[in-house]
Amino acid sequence: MKLGLATLVCFFSFVWPSECAPPTCYSRALGLSKEIMFLLDKIHTYHRTKPCAEVLPTIFLDIHNSCITVKLRDFLYVLLNHPNEYCKKRPRMVLLKRKIQNLYVIIGTVCYQDLVFSTDDCEAIDTGHSVPRYDEDRLQLLQEES
Repeated sequence: MKLGLATLVCFFSFVWPSECAPPTCYSRALGLSKEIMFLLDKIHTYHRTKPCAEVLPTIFLDIHNSCITVKLRDFLYVLLNHPNEYCKKRPRMVLLKRKIQNLYVIIGTVCYQDLVFSTDDCEAIDTGHSVPRYDEDRLQLLQEES
């Protein structure tokens, strides 16, 4: 009885923490974009990387925006060609570069057909403010209601 109970406890200690389904492309891209935004916040506030962040453009990642691949490519270009060698070697900057490269590959090749872009507002990635766009039929309804 004791051996069976111990085996059962051991079995559930390995099975319970594991996830049942592998992450989808969408969930991986969404999670990685949140990690990048969190890391960017750290880089902008940490005293050793704050001077490095002054060169970086402002970016608000939204994987539902079709402009994300262009903006990630531009951001990655700035990271790779950072004018300060000290900044290029900082661990957080290296980690940021790796995460952005991974997200760029995931969105551009791995999940290319799985992701659905709901907007193409490139300015929203720069400012963080999305302007609602209305289709012609929705715009006509709004004009008729006014």
